[in-house]
Amino acid sequence: MQREPQVAGQALKRLFLALPCTPEQSRTLGRWRSTLGLKHGRPVPVTNFHLTLMFLGEIGAAQLPAICAAMAKVPRPNAPLRIVLDTLALWHRSNVLVLEPSQTPAALRQLVYALHQALLPFGIEDSLREFRPHLTLVHDYPGDVPESSEAPALRLNIEHFTLFESTRGQYTPIAQWPLMGSNR
Repeated sequence: MQREPQVAGQALKRLFLALPCTPEQSRTLGRWRSTLGLKHGRPVPVTNFHLTLMFLGEIGAAQLPAICAAMAKVPRPNAPLRIVLDTLALWHRSNVLVLEPSQTPAALRQLVYALHQALLPFGIEDSLREFRPHLTLVHDYPGDVPESSEAPALRLNIEHFTLFESTRGQYTPIAQWPLMGSNR
């Protein structure tokens, strides 16, 4: 039996913030991915499709209530985020096949910035690289960008963002916050 990682007797959770796909969006995307005829790499399970906003890393379970309280106060858009994933790309450095938007909505960039700012007091800093919204389709993908008979154009209307725990390839939602309504 595997034990949870611990620091000073405290259980750690591997956490990230993301925009989840609805089950219908995930199924649609899974069907589209199957048309690509991919024979190599590790396909992301359809139930795990999401757009990562920020990776938090290994966080002590005792910090979760304070992190959730901080997320509830994050300024966010007053409407659903509309994101069109219309570009199939290969990230050579990490060997992942992804879908990206050709245009990133300003509201999405503002949300990511607000999340970063809210988590700084906890000592959580995501990579200094520029935020590149994407949805990972396949890990360890060794080839070139595959040809597609139909252009990808997955339209996501995101109504909330979610804190996920990653455990052995399974993503479990811990909490979520709506994008609409008052949060101040």
